[in-house]
Amino acid sequence: MSDQNDQGRVLIIAGSDSSGGAGIQADIKACAAFGAYSQTAITAITVQNTLGVTQVEYLKPELVRAQIKACLSDIGADVVKIGMLGTKAIIDVVAEEIEPLDAFIILDPVSVATSGDKLLQDDAMEAMRDTLLPLADLVTPNVPEAEWLTGISITDIDDLTKAGDALLSRNVYAALMKGGHLKGKSVVDVLVSEEGTNIMSGPRIHSRHTHGTGCTLASAIAAAISLGATLEEAVMSAREFVFEAIRTAPKLGGGNGPLNHGLAMGEAEAEETPDPSNPFAALKGLKN
Repeated sequence: MSDQNDQGRVLIIAGSDSSGGAGIQADIKACAAFGAYSQTAITAITVQNTLGVTQVEYLKPELVRAQIKACLSDIGADVVKIGMLGTKAIIDVVAEEIEPLDAFIILDPVSVATSGDKLLQDDAMEAMRDTLLPLADLVTPNVPEAEWLTGISITDIDDLTKAGDALLSRNVYAALMKGGHLKGKSVVDVLVSEEGTNIMSGPRIHSRHTHGTGCTLASAIAAAISLGATLEEAVMSAREFVFEAIRTAPKLGGGNGPLNHGLAMGEAEAEETPDPSNPFAALKGLKN
């Protein structure tokens, strides 16, 4: 009998960001901030910094498959978080490997980097929508991603909700519709699920240091769920984490700089024991 703790295990399937702000690197940092254990199956090596992506090399699909199998056959996973996949062949392999899993599947349908550089090949878009999307328990699209997944033009919160409902009709359990691209003083996200609709609003931080925001949010949700949080608790904790990570960003680089993923590494002022049902509670009162 294994003596390992079968909780808090996250398998991340995504690309590598050489600048450390997004992709696998941001995913690992976010999971570590929440206290979850992350494993990785790398799909691509990107050459990038805060100014943009200059080169991408996709790994062979069977190498991606081998990484997934190695992780799952030994340590296992409570949550699988999927980010940059890039090609149809890699998407097909990932779909084959995750379909039989008894794990919560989070799909961040990455198609374009923060800098605007394309990260998903044209023939992979249909495979993402038709093959992988129906296997997800939660999908986390921003406005452009939601538009190409559903074909719905999104200009306001009602459109976000309609697009979320359209994703649910494709067999997705829940969709976190991110409204950061919409205009307004506040950032409004809509969590649409079989349980209902939850509209969440927060102040907008005007900053160019937002590199890896989507990766970080999805991985923070993954970490929280792996540690026992409900979906709504995980989303709320992850949103607060990302807000603080942007607010306290280290302001590195000449372009879209990275977030502050080290929030949980600071010195806590609170004397009370954090509520274990809220993975973000340990971050309260930190000195930034």
